[in-house]
Amino acid sequence: MTLNEVMRNAKPSRTAQRVAMRRAAHQLLDHPKVFEDPLAVAIAGGESELPSDASRPYSRTLRAFLAARSRYAEDRLAAAVARGVLQYVALGAGLDTFAYRNPFRAAGLHVFEVDHPATQEWKRARLGEAHISIPKETTFAAVDFERQSLSDGLLSAGFKKRRPAFFSWLGVTPYLSRPAFDATIQFIAGMPASSGMVFDFALERSLLSLREQRTLDVLAARVALAGEPFRLFFDPVVLVRDLTLLGFGNIEDLSRDQINARYFAGRSDGLAVSGGGHLLSGWVV
Repeated sequence: MTLNEVMRNAKPSRTAQRVAMRRAAHQLLDHPKVFEDPLAVAIAGGESELPSDASRPYSRTLRAFLAARSRYAEDRLAAAVARGVLQYVALGAGLDTFAYRNPFRAAGLHVFEVDHPATQEWKRARLGEAHISIPKETTFAAVDFERQSLSDGLLSAGFKKRRPAFFSWLGVTPYLSRPAFDATIQFIAGMPASSGMVFDFALERSLLSLREQRTLDVLAARVALAGEPFRLFFDPVVLVRDLTLLGFGNIEDLSRDQINARYFAGRSDGLAVSGGGHLLSGWVV
């Protein structure tokens, strides 16, 4: 069963739940925390919902990457707000909690959470169960990236296309077709100057070491069993070139070693990122 089939059957993303569980595990198990999220445990369902493999090396490195990508996205968002950007679009928001602890609410930052209707309905239920209120500065925009226009979905939700915005796209691109990825990137490229984006992506298999290929195979098998197989991989050199041609500037592409140097240096617990996941940000110029 494909991701779209899961969604058409009105079932929320199972990977979104697993990601939320690992974000919650980071809050409880790792010290110091790379990413502070006081709502992560509640929205994941409480401590009883932590991953059963939380202490295994594979689980720790995956948890490290998830924590780092959320931290990186919010670091880049803070830079966007400093530029005067007051629209934030979380593409494939899942159980992300930024909108409910928005530190830029007083500045006027409005958050648009974009996801499939089934996942958004499920999230609303989880928010209610966790007694987390939905701020008036938060809007849900239902969009299926494979079947609908992002522009139409956002505009109908009150998004202002003539004003700059910052987009985060975490844990989504590996599940997309290349045409769906390109359509979204082109939409962002058409936004006003000062707009920006951040997303994570997976390396093409040929660029991975044998050990990294085995790690990828384990993760790929897990998400395939959940009905959400990996589909899209990139060569970073080619990706940065393509984004530059579309009009993005100040592009930053962080590899494993760069992520570890920025967020995990000097730790005594050995928590670090491994594998071929990259984090990328760029700005419309």
